[in-house]
Amino acid sequence: MSKKHIDDCIRGALEQYFKDLRGTEPSGVHDMILAAVEKPMLEVVMKHAEGNQSKAADWLGINRNTLRRKLLDHRLIK
Repeated sequence: MSKKHIDDCIRGALEQYFKDLRGTEPSGVHDMILAAVEKPMLEVVMKHAEGNQSKAADWLGINRNTLRRKLLDHRLIK
């Protein structure tokens, strides 16, 4: 799957979201999308990194402590 395909999936989901609103004003779209994307992204990256937080943080381009906080926030670790 290419970056373009991921972009197209997100774009399509957002277009459907706005269509489903039927003219109602949206609220908090940015936070909604980040919350919807972040947890599954972390799950998949951690799976492919075989639970290695340092490797996963490197792949994500974030600090390991930031990754750990996000994993805790999403209750992916205790």
